Amino acid sequence: MHAWPASEVPALPGKGRDLQIHDTATQGTITLAPGPVARIYVCGITPYDATHIGHAATYNAFDLVQRVWLDTKRQVHYVQNVTDVDDPLLERALRDGHDWTELAERETALFREDMTALRMLPPQHYIGAVEAIPGIVPLVERLRDAGAAYELDGDVYFSVESDANFGKVSNLDAQAMRLLSAERGGDPDRPGKKNPLDPMLWMAARPGEPSWDGGSLGRGRPGWHIECVAIALDHLGMGFDIQGGGSDLAFPHHEMGASHAQVLTGEFPMAKAYVHAGMVALHGEKMSKSKGNLVFVSALRRAGVDPAAIRLALLSHHYRADWEWTDSVLAEAVARLERWRAAVSRPDGLPADALVEEVREALSRDLDAPAALAAVDRWVDAQNASDGDDESAPGLVSRTVDALLGVAL
Repeated sequence: MHAWPASEVPALPGKGRDLQIHDTATQGTITLAPGPVARIYVCGITPYDATHIGHAATYNAFDLVQRVWLDTKRQVHYVQNVTDVDDPLLERALRDGHDWTELAERETALFREDMTALRMLPPQHYIGAVEAIPGIVPLVERLRDAGAAYELDGDVYFSVESDANFGKVSNLDAQAMRLLSAERGGDPDRPGKKNPLDPMLWMAARPGEPSWDGGSLGRGRPGWHIECVAIALDHLGMGFDIQGGGSDLAFPHHEMGASHAQVLTGEFPMAKAYVHAGMVALHGEKMSKSKGNLVFVSALRRAGVDPAAIRLALLSHHYRADWEWTDSVLAEAVARLERWRAAVSRPDGLPADALVEEVREALSRDLDAPAALAAVDRWVDAQNASDGDDESAPGLVSRTVDALLGVAL
């Protein structure tokens, strides 16, 4: 599966700062100092509907991570999956009378278009669950053969008790885990499971549903968590720098994935930092496909909204915050974009070297994009109130905003 084209990232003078990031597992801020190549895995979409603002906010956060690392003169090895076979996708295809593969391909293509328009840097490896199945089956067989998995009516489950470090990603108690498992794709009440929290690794073929050859597992399809584990281990290995996604993935998805990987490899932890973006609401409720309260990036683009303004709207909220999308959020972003473009369109301006460092400093502190925007606002206000004579300043500001914030002026 191919990703989307990359926009050029301008080089800035000097060098950026190492990233301090909030780690869900330790519940504190840690400083990441990767080697020459920084490694990040971000969980991708289940493509049964278009990209909404909640998706965009999550991918914007991890785009900032990439930009901070690139500014430190590192390379970035970024991997993202597409869950192109799963119950929600099959249910939507059945409801609407569509072929599930065509639905997945169409929505994935639209996602690529949205990411390109928003100038999100693409992953080096963009892998679908279906194409990952040949690598998933051996991992499930290994877990089963090691006694870390068991069969139940043809399905294969992972035993969470096989991982001594289970629970160290989300830090939730058993009761909270059970409630979230039921809400987020698990089946804690299924009779016969050794532990209600045990997640499915391999689902035996169901009538009328797609299935693949699972070797000794029989025909079926993979569970949600093992999909990402197989892709991450294949392309990044253990101990990569960041496992990322929305805050609703901390449990069960990232918790279960970490346990799968740790049992498979005998190493801990799977990732140095577990980083989670906040949720975006609309009309007082979290945006979700199940509720249908969505603002689609593609719909905004069709309505003539500049993607740079959409991106500024996302950047105006800290990535870990839960916030609400409103007309005023977008209007403020449109107005900010106009002010910034007007300020950098002048032939000269106030020196901007200090601004570069302010933006770097803000983003290095747990991706504080609102502080970075405020720094640019101050330069713009000063630029509009005075007559600077630095001919290089407007260009440097434009390159800084492009390189570090992904906004083209």
